[in-house]
Amino acid sequence: MGAFINILASSVWAGIAAVGFAVLFNAPKRALITVFGLGAGAGIIKFGLMHIGLNVILSSFLAAVFVGILSMPLSHRIHKPPVVFSIPPVIPMIPGYFAYETVLSIMKFTFVETDPAKKIDLINAIFHNGFTMLFVLMAITIGVSFPMLLLRRNSVKKLEA
Repeated sequence: MGAFINILASSVWAGIAAVGFAVLFNAPKRALITVFGLGAGAGIIKFGLMHIGLNVILSSFLAAVFVGILSMPLSHRIHKPPVVFSIPPVIPMIPGYFAYETVLSIMKFTFVETDPAKKIDLINAIFHNGFTMLFVLMAITIGVSFPMLLLRRNSVKKLEA
C-alpha cells in the first residue's frame, strides 16, 4: 500500500510539474487540466513500471508513448496544437539525476581523484550514467514523436468518426 501511495504522489508531482512547464510555455488555460492528466498518467506509468522492476529507459519510453498517443486526439478535441499536450508532460521525465551524476563523476575524475583504481570506478560511473541519460532522452523523444507521426490529422479524425 505504501508503494502505491508513493507512486501516486510522484505522479501527482509529475502532473504539477507538467502544468508548470505548460504555463512557462504559455499554454492556454483550458489546456492545463489535460496537461496535468497527461503528466500524472505518464508518471503513473513510468513509476509503476519501475516499481515492478522494469528498466528506467523502457518505463520512460512507454510513458512517452502514452503521452504521444493521447495528445493527438486530445488536441483535436480541444482545438489546440498537439505540441501543447505532448511536450510539457514529458519534460518532468528528463533524467536530471543521471546527468548530474555524469557531470559529477567527470569533475571528480578530472580534478580530484589520483588513485588509478578509483579512476576506473569513475570511468564506469561516467559511462553508466551518461549512457543511461542518453538512452532515456532518446526513449522520450522517440516515444512521444513516433505515435504523433503515425497518427496524423486525417487518421485521428477517422478514429473519432
